[in-house]
Amino acid sequence: MLSMLARGAVLVVLVVAGSAAAAEYETANRADLVFAEHDGAKLLGDLYLPKGKSKAPVLIAVHGGGWQTGSKQYYRYWGLFLARAGYAVFAIDYRVGKPGMFPAAVYDTKAAIQFIRANAAEFDLDPDRIGLVGDSAGAQLAALTALAGDHFNTAYRDDPNAAVPASVKCVVGFYGIYDMYAQWMHDLTVRPNDNIVEKFLGASPMQNRRLYFDASPVSYATMDHNQVRFLLIHGTDDDVVDATTQSGAFLAALKHAGISARRIVIPGAGHSWALDPFESEPRSYAAQAIPQLMRFLESSL
Repeated sequence: MLSMLARGAVLVVLVVAGSAAAAEYETANRADLVFAEHDGAKLLGDLYLPKGKSKAPVLIAVHGGGWQTGSKQYYRYWGLFLARAGYAVFAIDYRVGKPGMFPAAVYDTKAAIQFIRANAAEFDLDPDRIGLVGDSAGAQLAALTALAGDHFNTAYRDDPNAAVPASVKCVVGFYGIYDMYAQWMHDLTVRPNDNIVEKFLGASPMQNRRLYFDASPVSYATMDHNQVRFLLIHGTDDDVVDATTQSGAFLAALKHAGISARRIVIPGAGHSWALDPFESEPRSYAAQAIPQLMRFLESSL
């Protein structure tokens, strides 16, 4: 049962977002849906639905964890919150933990979009209103799939939904990694014995610099991708992902390419805060981002 404060927060958010009805929906959850099977691994997702809303827009949620750990459970708070606000959320697992998981994790993310679009009628979702949300490493996967999904087309051609378009309307990225070489350089300082980018890509930039270009969303911030809108959210005190060389530089590149992009900067926020409970914490970092985030979804999805 929601507290009065939590239920009130949802209604306030809806009013701020400009919803005419300011409705709060009951939710229905479909757990552990198999959206693809890649190399013997069954990929699962949890679908959070607003009950009674026809053709709901949907966000594919891609968790962070340095491409080494993480779970679809990271997005349970956002899933329930957004479903009550009228947005479906499909929180997914993807393959993690092994060196060189690029580009496998991109194909996994792309397959989730294709699954949702192919099954939109079954779940009463709008196949033309699909977006992505991700945090940290998940934001890298979300942004890369949104901008360059068509470049990743040589594997898993026998997927049931391989021919389904993987385009999206928008991306929300929490403290994301958008330039892999810049993050590799940052990791040399903050985690010299655990370079997450090098583990993910399976090589250092001295061994394969092209790999770092191919895996960086900023490489695809070009004028032919101006149909996707971006909201970048980060704090001022993040020592894991440098905001200036990541969100700041990516924002500039997107705007130079004519791609619609906005940014929310949360004073004092570090890393990983987007996954914490927030509905009973009106002063939390996530709660501070909600009004602008909801306005972005209202206009972009």
